[in-house]
Amino acid sequence: MKSRTERIDETLRATFSPLECQLEDESALHAGHAGAASGGGHYRVRLVSSRFEGLNRLARHRLVYDCLLEMMQAEIHALNIVALTPTEASAQVSGTTPDSRTN
Repeated sequence: MKSRTERIDETLRATFSPLECQLEDESALHAGHAGAASGGGHYRVRLVSSRFEGLNRLARHRLVYDCLLEMMQAEIHALNIVALTPTEASAQVSGTTPDSRTN
């Protein structure tokens, strides 16, 4: 049987075909928290996908939440999302912003 983290990772990869998918289980940092008591985990995800092109941050987050909706009901209590386009991710690595680069 796959772990919750593995199922989240597989679902994100199948939905977004990301160039990068980093998923961290931060549940242990929230031990004793009400959400942890209910069994829901705390996760941090960084996704780089062309599916986010032309979307604002709220729309990107909605896509991720919709993708994991079934798990959000009981298995995920908190999800910290960084959702970037490939251009934005490249700009972070190079220390520039997409608007400041010349063509």
